[in-house]
Order: sequence, then C-alpha cells, then structure tokens
Amino acid sequence: MQRSQNRNNDQLREISIIPDFNMHAEGSALIKFGNTHVICNASVEKAVPRWMQDKKTGWITAEYGMLPRSTNDRMNREANRGKQSGRTMEIQRLIGRSLRQVVDLDQLTGFTITIDCDVIQADGGTRTASITGGTVALCKALEKIGKTQAIKNLVAAVSVGIHKGKLILDLDYEEDSNAECDVNIVMNDALELIEVQGTGEEKAFTKKEFTELMDLAENGIKDLFILQNQIIKNE
Repeated sequence: MQRSQNRNNDQLREISIIPDFNMHAEGSALIKFGNTHVICNASVEKAVPRWMQDKKTGWITAEYGMLPRSTNDRMNREANRGKQSGRTMEIQRLIGRSLRQVVDLDQLTGFTITIDCDVIQADGGTRTASITGGTVALCKALEKIGKTQAIKNLVAAVSVGIHKGKLILDLDYEEDSNAECDVNIVMNDALELIEVQGTGEEKAFTKKEFTELMDLAENGIKDLFILQNQIIKNE
C-alpha cells in the first residue's frame, strides 16, 4: 500500500511548527501535519467566566473552525449559518479538555486563556493537529505573562487506524475516509492517556488490534513531544 509522502505505516507525516506566527496574540503557532495546516492562537484575558468568579482559579477554553476553502470544495462559514455544527462543538470541547489537563489552573487565578484553532487547509487530523499546535501556543502565552510554572505537562495527539487491513499512523483524509477503524489518541508527556476516541467505521476491531494501535500512537506522540520541546525551549 502506497501512502502519502511515501510513508511507512508507522511514520508520521512531515510535521512543522512555526511559533509566534501571529504578532498580536500572546502565544501562537502555525502547525503543519503534511497538508493539514492549522493556525493556533492563545489569547489572555484578565477575567474569568461568571460562574467562576468566586473561585481562586483560572480557565482555559478553546474554539475551532475551518475556513471556507480549507477543503476541496468551498463550504459556508458557520457564522453565516447561524450556529456551529455538532462536529465543531465536539472538537473544540476536546481541545479545551485536553489543554486543561496539563495546566495547574490555580496558578492562573483571574485569567482566562482562549485557544483559537483555525484550519486553513485540511487533509485529515485537524483535531489532533489543533491539540498539538494549541499546546505550543498556550505555552508561549504562559511564558509571555510570566506563568510558566502553571505548565504541568505537554500534550500532543495523533490518529491511528486500520486501512486496507494495515495498522497505520497519522491518517490523511483519504485514509481516514476509507479506514476500517480510526482512533484519535491524546496523551501527556508522561505518556498518560487524556482522551481516546475510536470508532469501528467498517467493522469491529479486536482488543489485540486496539493495543497495537495504542502502541503505534504512543511512538508517534513521542516524536511530537520532541518537536514541541525544541520549539518551546528554543533549542
């Protein structure tokens, strides 16, 4: 089976992260997973949601969107439709949950940080790219406001699946659309699980296959942590 970029089944797409991509945001990154490109901005506000005002803590939330021509055919902006799709809400909640897991919110008392993840080009794996790039943007924002002590771990995510009977890492759109099963894995840099989203699209998959997919994802995520650390520490 020939994969995009002539990849092996256990190989990530070409990954790049450009930090400080936006001159206005406290933290930002342009992340590329092959042909999937996402701009991640972290904006800091000296305020918390109303329901948190009596608590000595901070908050991290996320928003996600796809630009009209991020896909093969132009799609209407969700703002023009008057509401967000269920998919959009699911993904932005996933991003927010993932990033809150790796930050000590009590170190951010009185602050809200919003991570905006805007997909400018989609070729599969937009949610995993958003989490991985959003982490870099968040760390850059915390550095900007002198709150690096709030970072407990890094977080990264990747997709795995079974395509044409083969276990593969980091699915592009064609692979994801035709996979027998696909799983999105989110981990912290202690290699602890934060979230697992898996579906047997065409058929059920076994416990043995799931374990092998988890191992495949873990190896890919280790490589993402190496890249994140290089960017965050300016190595």
